[in-house]
Amino acid sequence: MFLPLNDTESSRYEHSHMTLLIIWGCTIILMLEYALSDESLFKLFYYFGCNPVQILNREGLGALSAITSTFLHGDFWHLLFNMWALWVFGRRVEDACGPWRFLAFYLFCGVSAAITFTFIHSGEDIPAIGASGAIFGVMGAYLLLYPEGRIRTLILIPVPIWPRLRAFWVVLFFILTEIPAALDVFLNDASYSTGHWAHIGGFFGAVTIIFFIRPDSYHRYINHLPL
Repeated sequence: MFLPLNDTESSRYEHSHMTLLIIWGCTIILMLEYALSDESLFKLFYYFGCNPVQILNREGLGALSAITSTFLHGDFWHLLFNMWALWVFGRRVEDACGPWRFLAFYLFCGVSAAITFTFIHSGEDIPAIGASGAIFGVMGAYLLLYPEGRIRTLILIPVPIWPRLRAFWVVLFFILTEIPAALDVFLNDASYSTGHWAHIGGFFGAVTIIFFIRPDSYHRYINHLPL
């Protein structure tokens, strides 16, 4: 097991309001999902999930589902792992952006993930749900903004240890594990329950983080000063 536990670096502004709001919003939506019948839940995922066929045919919510899908999750564990990663990496990215810029960046990465997923799975009438594409974008942004950052990480090998690893190694591990399955999908038309191409698309959406950070953060960033 390789599990990030927490970001050990201090924040400049000490606020994580939008990160918490996204976590609470996704949690409440999952609770509402549990109240639905199987048929209603299927319809919810079908029309509000990222469905490549509907997006390309401008049916249902169309491109808007690229955003709504990031707030839907299949079950408790799906939600837990996504929101845990958002909490670990999102707080300091929000610190550099401010809450509303962070929300805009988060949604942009979700859209970047959906575009990539739709391009690769263009013929599939199966919706993708979950915040993981947007969260991979947040992880990429953390790497760009805080390359020297340290992440407390649980590693079972087989005795559990929790060293403070550089963010570079933590994020690199997660993105590299996506590549074999993504290539399998692209080259062999393999089917996975995880949207690996959405993760990659969200991750590369992180290159736009420079357009979302605070003016003072931008000044420090381009002058190679600590954020």
